[in-house]
Amino acid sequence: MGRVMMVLWVILAGLVVAIGYVRLAPSDPVKWHVSPEASQDRDFARGVTRVLETGPGGLARFDAIARTTPRTVVLAGSVDTGMVTYVTRSVVWGFPDYTTARQDGDQLRIYARSRFGRKDFGVNRARVEGWLAALQAG
Repeated sequence: MGRVMMVLWVILAGLVVAIGYVRLAPSDPVKWHVSPEASQDRDFARGVTRVLETGPGGLARFDAIARTTPRTVVLAGSVDTGMVTYVTRSVVWGFPDYTTARQDGDQLRIYARSRFGRKDFGVNRARVEGWLAALQAG
């Protein structure tokens, strides 16, 4: 019985360390605040790119929508500089996903990706498509 309890405590300690790392690991703007160079919509295992015609004010409208999303904060950039990167964390584990939006003339270019894992299970696509639906509705 003592050995089983020891293994359970080790597993629990490992889980606490993993959760702590995911939640507390710093987000380096140099690494994550990168310009989306996409020329077309694309889905990939860890995220998506989207390109749409919004007119010159698309980033400001997009920014207003993104900032109202729970657990989403600005990592770097601003509407005034023409590019903003947001960090959105998952509810339970706090996994960070990064979304960079850049105004390029009349086009808004968006690059959303996860930091951890090999797949994001469509989370970035769903969030970006929700933001874009709100952008087109408004």
